[in-house]
Amino acid sequence: MTKQKKKIRLATVWLGGCSGCHMSFLDLDEKLIDLAGLVELVYSPIADAKEFPKNVDVTLVEGAVANVDHLELAEQIRERSKIVISFGDCAVTGNVTSLRNKLNVDDLLTEVYKAGPGAVPLGLDSDKIMPALIDRVVPLHQIIPVDAFIPGCPPDRDRIWAAVSALIAGEPVRLPEEMRYFG
Repeated sequence: MTKQKKKIRLATVWLGGCSGCHMSFLDLDEKLIDLAGLVELVYSPIADAKEFPKNVDVTLVEGAVANVDHLELAEQIRERSKIVISFGDCAVTGNVTSLRNKLNVDDLLTEVYKAGPGAVPLGLDSDKIMPALIDRVVPLHQIIPVDAFIPGCPPDRDRIWAAVSALIAGEPVRLPEEMRYFG
């Protein structure tokens, strides 16, 4: 009788970004079937988990840190994950999401919600419907320690598979030079 290898507890998270990294993850196509046999997906925007779980082996984090909810989730991710990976250029550098840094947060909210078309959201800070924006959008590693980086906007399927398959094999993520560019 052979002992079955324990599945890796995998989480994917989407902070301030466009979900393009998760779409590229889904572009793994038939490799997703192989992956399903090796991992247990315990948290993801494509799953119905409400709270970030404990004892996660690997977490891929897409998007920059842009609001107080992202700050709180980033801390939980680091506390509850053995390996944390910045997944895509927004998580690695801030990328497009950080363009907001050229604007004053209060002016931004005024322009978008008070002066722009549509209704002003009720309460903002007072009723916690919309998480408060932090002063500057930052890449994940400026908030928590990160173990590896997968650049790309979005990273292509080969780059994602190179990183994920290394992690599954218990190896460090060492992308070949041709996979270390941004954009």
